[in-house]
Amino acid sequence: MSIEEKVTNLIKSTIEENGFKLDKVEYVKEGRTYFLRIIIDKDGVVDVEDTVKVFHLVSPMLDEDDPIEDAYYLDVCSKEKGKE
Repeated sequence: MSIEEKVTNLIKSTIEENGFKLDKVEYVKEGRTYFLRIIIDKDGVVDVEDTVKVFHLVSPMLDEDDPIEDAYYLDVCSKEKGKE
């Protein structure tokens, strides 16, 4: 099972219970830095407060489950930003 699948299984229900849609999970290396990118959507516009809320929802879950061995940055962004 890939990191993306593990993370999706871990966080999807929590995100959906809070009124958001989990669009995609990406684990990417940019330069020498790893990013775990959680791309969310909802009915209406996803704003900065929404991304902060989801960050605070999933960050403790990821810390507790620890599905990724490498050091990484957690990036929660909107579906629109994720398309860039």
